Amino acid sequence: MTKADIVSDIAKKTGIDKTTVLSTVEAFMSSVKESLANEENVYLRGFGSFILKKRAQKTARNISKNTTLIIPEHNIPAFKPAKTFMQEIAK
Repeated sequence: MTKADIVSDIAKKTGIDKTTVLSTVEAFMSSVKESLANEENVYLRGFGSFILKKRAQKTARNISKNTTLIIPEHNIPAFKPAKTFMQEIAK
């Protein structure tokens, strides 16, 4: 399902025009990105959490040049679904 499909589905279910729904969906995604950029997790009760996971520093190898690289510690975004969300999908 694409963003356009989501916007169409919400517009059909609510009766709100697609441009308003699109701006709302984009504002939501922007808010989530900004929160994660500020290292703040986003919790949506009954749906799930957008969280940051910290990856430790590690040593990697470039096989073609036979060299080693040090990849610094960094954060990656992740989604953790809520229990109720998982129960609905498992049906």
